[in-house]
Amino acid sequence: MAVSVKICGINDIDAMEAAVDGGADLVGLVFFPPSPRAVTVEEAADLTDLVPEGVLKVGLFVDADDRLLDGVLTQVRLDLLQFHGTESPERVEAVRLEYGLPVMKALGVSAAADLAAADAYAEVADRLLFDAKAPPGALLPGGNAASFDWRLLAGRRWPLPWMLAGGLDAGNLAEAVRLSGARAVDVSSGVEEAPGRKSPDKIRAFLEAARRL
Repeated sequence: MAVSVKICGINDIDAMEAAVDGGADLVGLVFFPPSPRAVTVEEAADLTDLVPEGVLKVGLFVDADDRLLDGVLTQVRLDLLQFHGTESPERVEAVRLEYGLPVMKALGVSAAADLAAADAYAEVADRLLFDAKAPPGALLPGGNAASFDWRLLAGRRWPLPWMLAGGLDAGNLAEAVRLSGARAVDVSSGVEEAPGRKSPDKIRAFLEAARRL
């Protein structure tokens, strides 16, 4: 079975075209202003126009209120909402009901005990994403180029699809998939020249590495 790929934090046309042309299954847009990958609603609308049918458009939010969600979703066509903050299971369920869109909840992992939180979200979310827990003092919940022990996920089963994120790049992707058992992966900083500046060449290389698995 092929490994599906999400290229996250896309904020320019060249990166979006590289992701789409290279065969990405999902593309992510960040609606969190502190991030160097953040896009405005107007920029996001233009970028999503480049995405063909069959490629899921994901909006990444961090503890977003309804006002922010309303502002984005009235102008940007998204297929999936990714919550990367401290959103509770109740908040996830409420958003799914209110907006009629599937939700993927990201969970930070640094030890086996962190995986216990997944059980509550598995009942209300449509997907889970396991990312490296942000280091102390980090301004961003993800995209910090950090990884965790991928073996923590080996053999684990949840009743919904899940993705692996955190410190992935074309060079370590095969090992990450082998150790974790992931069938879907999410990459952001691993395909960048600098924080917030995607490299089309690195995007293509990552997607090619995924195809070889």
